[in-house]
Amino acid sequence: MSRTSNGKSRASGRVTLAAVAAHAGVATMTASRAISQPELVSSLLRERVEKAVEELGYVPNRAARALASSKSNVIVVLVPSLSNAVFTAVLAGIQDALDPYGYQILIGNTRYSDAEEEKLLNVYMQSNPDGILLSGLSHSKGVEKTLATSRVPVVSMMDISTDPDRVSVGFSQIQAGYQMTRYLLDKGYQRIGFMGAQLDERTIKRQEGYRMAMAEAGKLDPTLEMMVPDPSTIALGAELVERMHATMPGLDAIFCCNDDLAHGAIFQCQRRGIVVPQQLAICGFNDLPASALMHPSCTTIATPRYKVGFEAATLLQTLIRGEAPEQQHIDLGFTVMARESA
Repeated sequence: MSRTSNGKSRASGRVTLAAVAAHAGVATMTASRAISQPELVSSLLRERVEKAVEELGYVPNRAARALASSKSNVIVVLVPSLSNAVFTAVLAGIQDALDPYGYQILIGNTRYSDAEEEKLLNVYMQSNPDGILLSGLSHSKGVEKTLATSRVPVVSMMDISTDPDRVSVGFSQIQAGYQMTRYLLDKGYQRIGFMGAQLDERTIKRQEGYRMAMAEAGKLDPTLEMMVPDPSTIALGAELVERMHATMPGLDAIFCCNDDLAHGAIFQCQRRGIVVPQQLAICGFNDLPASALMHPSCTTIATPRYKVGFEAATLLQTLIRGEAPEQQHIDLGFTVMARESA
């Protein structure tokens, strides 16, 4: 590749490592070592190279470094939403765990789509990632094939697997759904409905837990379930509670698959003069900050979202180092937050 007189590559316009070395008066290999492994050179040489880097505005080429060392310092993180507070908390945990080690995080928003997840993974694999953090346990055949052939360490987040070939951090979505429903049953509610949206893997598993508890109590009735593929919003919760109240006689409680729906349901009940929980109990899932502050406060399931991200990223670093983890599946649990709405 040809260079310009100021040490830049003609193809990219970037300041080259050779230019930094010449400016510092050292060999190119020494300059490279001073940048990537500064502990291996003297403080005098390191200072000269650092000064040359600053004066020339040199930016290390991560791709070239990855090819030379077989390490990219890149971690791929795929989540279904970047606007959902659940996943912003997970991402905060991941960043806090990885930042001290200099990793570059490539974040992909799959938009709850298997096809989008597959497309993003194929693009990000070109960056030769050191590890991958995925949301959930269910993926397309294409994603599973890519992961199997790449042999890149992977940690699944937000659920607990029983697969000995997987590594996971989260909590049982099914058990959480079961415990929320069990709570309502123990409070004496008889006709408990289930409100679900988005119909993603986590919603379906919470519904499964709900059905398990209702069947166990001899009260399972599929006509008490309202499941729609629309994205979860507060407005949708208001719309669905209206439909459920009108079409499900005797309904005395609703388990909403997330807090957004539960908040919308509570607001709509207030608009309609339906007293919560005396006439209709409402509960949600995830314990978003507003749940404890609204009136009536929202009964929900508290999930350790930040900790899921932090522990998953920490576990991934163990795998990247080639070490066997102390635990292959880390169950962080959940908590039923009993409040005023149920």
